[in-house]
Amino acid sequence: MATHPLWRDEYWLLLMQIYLKKPVGVKPVYSKPMVELGLELHIDPQVLYKQMFRLRQLDTPQMEKLWERYGKNPRRLSKEVKLLRQMNGYGSAGSFYEGVDVNESFEKDFRPVADDTKVRPVDLIMILDLYFRLTPLTMVPETEEIQELAKMLKITPEEIVDTMDVFKVIDPYLGRDDIMIHPMLEHCKAVWNRYASENPTKLAALAAQLREYYKGGK
Repeated sequence: MATHPLWRDEYWLLLMQIYLKKPVGVKPVYSKPMVELGLELHIDPQVLYKQMFRLRQLDTPQMEKLWERYGKNPRRLSKEVKLLRQMNGYGSAGSFYEGVDVNESFEKDFRPVADDTKVRPVDLIMILDLYFRLTPLTMVPETEEIQELAKMLKITPEEIVDTMDVFKVIDPYLGRDDIMIHPMLEHCKAVWNRYASENPTKLAALAAQLREYYKGGK
């Protein structure tokens, strides 16, 4: 597997610390610790997930040494990770990445779409997934699935319904010719264009993975 341009060998320690958290083992790709580490390193969680599988295989002298030194010594590992995180500019686009082209991609999905809202593209992905599971008549705040999603996303059912109203205008299958001025319109269009034209099972699979992030587990 090709090495990510921002990957450094010391990052194995960061992955190992996550791996050893109970329950010990490979963590879901979009579990909160994996996403947070990805944001910190500017490395997609999908890449970290693959690296975590390499970590557990013990098929190279490097992996064997890592496990021999830290596998049964969490205090030593914690100390090394703490020192690593004290590096100047670590986890930012500052001096730590000076001279390196940091091409942000997945990070944008986990940041608010605008300064005046907490809604992120990842939230819109979850709403779009539910949108395809409901009929227009059930896209109301009282619908159980909408209430459950609102609780998970930590927004109101009314906000989800409002977003679904935007998707209704975008949806070509509804044949609506409404002219809408809405602050979320362009952001909803961007998510729609990324996922609505593909096999719906891909969106459903992604949404299922992303649920791990909202669980907030460490």
